[in-house]
Amino acid sequence: MNNVPVLIGPFRQLLTMRNLPLKGAISDEQLEIIEEGGILFLNGEIKQIGKFDDMGADLAPGNIIFLQEDLLAFPGLIDAHTHICFAGSRARDYSMRVAGKTYLEIAKEGGGIWDTVTQTRAASEEDLQQLVLKRARFLRKNGVTTVEVKSGYGLSVEEELKMLRAIKKADQELNMLVPTCLAAHIPPKDFDGSPNSYLYQIHSSLWPLLQKERLCNRIDIFVEEGAFGIEEARNYLQAAKDFHFDITLHVDQFHPGGSHLAVELEALSADHLEASGDKEIELLAGSNVIPVALPGASLGLGDRFAPARKLLDAGASLAIASDWNPGSAPMGDLLIQASILGAHQKLSMAETWAGMTFRAAAALNLQDRGVLDVGKRADMIAFSGKDYREVLYHQGLLKPSHVWQNGFPHLIQSETHV
Repeated sequence: MNNVPVLIGPFRQLLTMRNLPLKGAISDEQLEIIEEGGILFLNGEIKQIGKFDDMGADLAPGNIIFLQEDLLAFPGLIDAHTHICFAGSRARDYSMRVAGKTYLEIAKEGGGIWDTVTQTRAASEEDLQQLVLKRARFLRKNGVTTVEVKSGYGLSVEEELKMLRAIKKADQELNMLVPTCLAAHIPPKDFDGSPNSYLYQIHSSLWPLLQKERLCNRIDIFVEEGAFGIEEARNYLQAAKDFHFDITLHVDQFHPGGSHLAVELEALSADHLEASGDKEIELLAGSNVIPVALPGASLGLGDRFAPARKLLDAGASLAIASDWNPGSAPMGDLLIQASILGAHQKLSMAETWAGMTFRAAAALNLQDRGVLDVGKRADMIAFSGKDYREVLYHQGLLKPSHVWQNGFPHLIQSETHV
């Protein structure tokens, strides 16, 4: 029962991720590691954390779970950028890409985002709800206890509403989704008007419904060639701020410049950043914007990684997310992607874990999770092992053996993500 205190332990090592900086580099020596640790859950929150042998004196034996194996505990992972509300496949795109076509060339030949728009529009709201449930459960099985989910494959008022309603209904079962409106993904091919006219229709007709139905409080836009320009995005996002939405941006994926707008408008996050140069890095480091690296897109496109090491050394923050989508990032495994990014960019293990936990929470404006501490949401994962370094060392091969979300244990089942 969630309203009954439950003490769990002893964990061989318990990594709290407490008392670490939001910005800049982090060394592994800064990690708080509680040896033979215990954690007490009550009503979905953490009520106590410390040495297991020092806890539980006032608890009945039935309220204590004694672990009989060596386990390593971490905060639940937070995937701060996904597109898991979609229908269909883009395997054709992938085959063209590995044969040498570029992302933009594929889009011009009928693939790309518009291909998924067509397939998602053909799906019912119930279809999309079930697809979100399946993919989110796959993520949870792999240690993710909070998932940001974007719309953006509807590209009309009616179809974007369908997507966001499906996400909301899925979360009524999951209690782990953070919805984001990405109606400004690309200008729709079937809209009779300019990109600015489309954006005006979205903010005047869709946003009031988002607020009325409480479908989301976040607005995103893709700033890139073939999507939306700086001035179009500036006007759209300023309107979003006037509506009291949180804002985030897809920027600097193929060309630099969009991150400047993220800093100017004090966005929560700037996501992608593969094309960010020294000037962009300096601007981000001097701001409170959370840079979000998306190694899944780099792997899926065979492209460069975001300059994670340079961002941290310059004093910026860094979150790491999967970008799970049917086109550029179909893998959907955050732990594998973060492990590879860490090896490529020479991130400390502390920096990699921070990017998937409390720094990712900051990118979503969530203060109640991302660390194991008193008063925080009781989201925790555990791996079999004796040394926390084993998890990233195995680069995603070692999967969680236990997942607790809101204090509830979840069975590790055999869900697939396709």
